[in-house]
Amino acid sequence: MRALDPRLLRYARATRTFLFVSVALGSLSALLIVAQAWLLADVVARAFIGGRSLAQLRTPLIALLVVVVARAVLAWAAELAANRSSARAKSQLRTALLERVPALCTERSREQRRTGELALLATRGIDVLDGYFSLYLPQLFLAAIVPVVVIVAVLSGDWISGAILALTIPLIPLFMALVGASTRARMDRQFQTLERLAGHFLDVVAGLPTLKVFGRARAQAVAIREITERYRTTAISTLRVTFLSSLILELVATIAVALVAVAIGLRLMNGHLDLRTALFALVLAPEAFLPLRRLGANYHASAEGMAAAERVFAVLETPSAPAGTRTDIPDPAVCDLTIDGLGVTYPGRSEPALADVSLTVSAGETLALVGPSGCGKSTLLSTLLGLLSPDAGSIRVGEVELAELDPEEWRSRLAWVPQRPHLFNASIADNVRLGRREASEEEVWGALVDAGLADVVADLPAGPDTILGDRGAGLSAGERQRLALARAFLRDAPLLLLDEPTAGLDGHTEQEIVRSICGLARGRTVVLVAHRPALVAMADRVHSLVPVEVAA
Repeated sequence: MRALDPRLLRYARATRTFLFVSVALGSLSALLIVAQAWLLADVVARAFIGGRSLAQLRTPLIALLVVVVARAVLAWAAELAANRSSARAKSQLRTALLERVPALCTERSREQRRTGELALLATRGIDVLDGYFSLYLPQLFLAAIVPVVVIVAVLSGDWISGAILALTIPLIPLFMALVGASTRARMDRQFQTLERLAGHFLDVVAGLPTLKVFGRARAQAVAIREITERYRTTAISTLRVTFLSSLILELVATIAVALVAVAIGLRLMNGHLDLRTALFALVLAPEAFLPLRRLGANYHASAEGMAAAERVFAVLETPSAPAGTRTDIPDPAVCDLTIDGLGVTYPGRSEPALADVSLTVSAGETLALVGPSGCGKSTLLSTLLGLLSPDAGSIRVGEVELAELDPEEWRSRLAWVPQRPHLFNASIADNVRLGRREASEEEVWGALVDAGLADVVADLPAGPDTILGDRGAGLSAGERQRLALARAFLRDAPLLLLDEPTAGLDGHTEQEIVRSICGLARGRTVVLVAHRPALVAMADRVHSLVPVEVAA
């Protein structure tokens, strides 16, 4: 694992400032360590060899106190900078991830990542970077600066002690690299297990009613227990390696300091070294190893944080389909939609969902797409929405290729009512305002009236301010569909895309929805996916799609 991934500097700009601050504080800390050791050695040598009194040592003692306080202040400043930088860097990474996820939902890569994995990355995955910033990175810079400064300082007074330090200090990074290779693999397995646990748990919670009906809920509980036990075992195994590595590093550092102490003691007894220099080298020797020892002890926090960060980087660096940039969008109300030789193949599938589809939707026309399930009707709508990029063929709005248009600008010209509209845990008014964020209360109420939902909303205690549960809990299936139509009414877009808006509804509710759709379709171009005769009957023209033949 790289100590500092350059991608962290690119996606979390707060890291750059933190690096400069860490280098500055690390350099000052190294100088203060040398000053403290020299002042301490000088005070002891003057007191025991020179026979100086406490009053005579007042100046160096005050200087020593100032240095000690300064080191404490620097340590506090480093911790403060680490915590603040960690918070900013995590916020920037989380923002980048959340901005990237909607883009993934419009690309073929969206099927390659489960919702639970993305949720884990956006929450705990990024949060584990706290240890990397607050524990590992500060020690990384201290480990790079302090030993060098200490070796130079010791060499200036005692070249033998300096040589011993110069030869033994590199052993610690060597052992850290050897241990790190094993820890990295274990951390990857640990995070993969956690991702699987999160994804599986989310799937079980979402499908719990189905599992209970078919008597499979207990079996899933056993599966979750097995994955949890696997994660516990992996985590304990990783901690075991971490503790063992800390023991090895402590042993190497202790032996190295002991070698320096023995060499100094022998020469001091033989009169080949003065007390001040001996004390100076003895005090500095442990300080040279301390940042490296702490770095090794905090390696686990770094490995876990960077393992998660690399998965975040993988999401952020998932290649995007090229998007158009034209903002002069032709008006779909007066321009024909021409689909020519369209072909779409989903990732992981050998056979296309659409192959060589050609048709024209005239301006102001209501076109019904019919055909058996799996023939590509919803795929065609997704392509018109700009959520899928075709493998072959093209879509033109007037004389302009859809691929040339800015996706956001294009979508602002259309309204979409899916087969199962998603309603958020928010008020009815807020859910309707997805159609147009700045809409007034009067405009929201007008959309509810047009969609035939006004009477239902008026009977609710809080009216349009009534908070819905997850996925529209509190409304019936027909009422949820009407709420989606209210969004489309509020959107007032020239192009309307409908994907089986009456699926699963009873006959009476279907008739009411169809009447609302007829009102919504007036003066607009409409592409309608339909199976039910009532929807097909409202279309000006019907186009049949046939399934792609699978090669033998």
